[in-house]
Amino acid sequence: MPRKPTLSVAIVGVGLVGSELISQLLALPAPSPFRLVSLTSSKYTLFAAAGLPVDAGSWATALSASRAAPDLHALLEQLAGLEAAVLVDNTSAQDVAALYPRFLARGIHVVTPNKKAFSGSQELYDAIERASAESGARWLNESTVGAGLPVVQTLKDLVATGDKVKKIEGVFSGTMSYIFNNFSTASAGGPSFSSVVRVAREKGYTEPHPADDLNGADVARKLAILARSIPTLQSALPEGYASVQTRSLVPAALESVANGTEFVEKLPEFDAEFEKLREEALKEGSVLRFVGVVDVENNLVKADLQKYPTTHPFATSLGGSDNIIMFHSERYSPRPLIVQGAGAGAAVTAMGVMSDLLKLVL
Repeated sequence: MPRKPTLSVAIVGVGLVGSELISQLLALPAPSPFRLVSLTSSKYTLFAAAGLPVDAGSWATALSASRAAPDLHALLEQLAGLEAAVLVDNTSAQDVAALYPRFLARGIHVVTPNKKAFSGSQELYDAIERASAESGARWLNESTVGAGLPVVQTLKDLVATGDKVKKIEGVFSGTMSYIFNNFSTASAGGPSFSSVVRVAREKGYTEPHPADDLNGADVARKLAILARSIPTLQSALPEGYASVQTRSLVPAALESVANGTEFVEKLPEFDAEFEKLREEALKEGSVLRFVGVVDVENNLVKADLQKYPTTHPFATSLGGSDNIIMFHSERYSPRPLIVQGAGAGAAVTAMGVMSDLLKLVL
């Protein structure tokens, strides 16, 4: 069998995840199946068709010394001229995601942890699938749902092998996992909701503005991505994550607070509401968990705060900011297939991206 050509890699976004990915990529033993040909930050870009002359200790200096401004349209033309190339988008930018169909149409693979393209409008999603089918270029997005956890590929394997997926349910947000693992336990008492959120923010588990986590949008995006991997649900979310039934935990009176610090300062005013929810769950022998559900049989996709018995895996198996996802299918019944582990962090997210890159060359 002829050896696949070396894959030229263009990385857009060199923040926490991007930097870690570059380290993992450059640490691969020789001969590597990859050639790093481009790096792009928010300010600068580098490109060398033969491969950038950088290593793990020099790429950041070389990029900051560049005077070339980012130009994704120029990058598209540069990559199209190479034998085999992949765009790795480590940003969360909508404008980068919108260009995926153009890259794919030119035969350039796309690998990304960016949720925007796959959880947004049906129009963009359809354009991505159409461009991929016509050119043969692949798009891979494992790290959009569970960072390095094998969630997306597991679902695709279930569907591709003919299993009938009945329901997917899980704790998809590392932030929400940490908050409710600490707020709602099997024993009475415990810290107030606002204090848990404050500590989570101080530890860097939340976005700078915690409302961006508490509104449930991140979970809704992940559910939209999974739902679109199930044929019967592909058109069920015309507006993507905006079509998911989502319960926001942001108090209505704080929805207009634009500053994260001010939000945390005002959140104690609503502790009594969350305390009531905790006490109700405890009386039932349950804990509170913010979960996402893709109910295929009932054509329902929702993100909501739910009660689970203290003996349920969502109560007993979670720690820290772990994710846990259950796949209920005809083959995995009555005991579901469970994927569990760290669902956030630069190292594991970059690992998820790297695993997708390896799928293109192995």
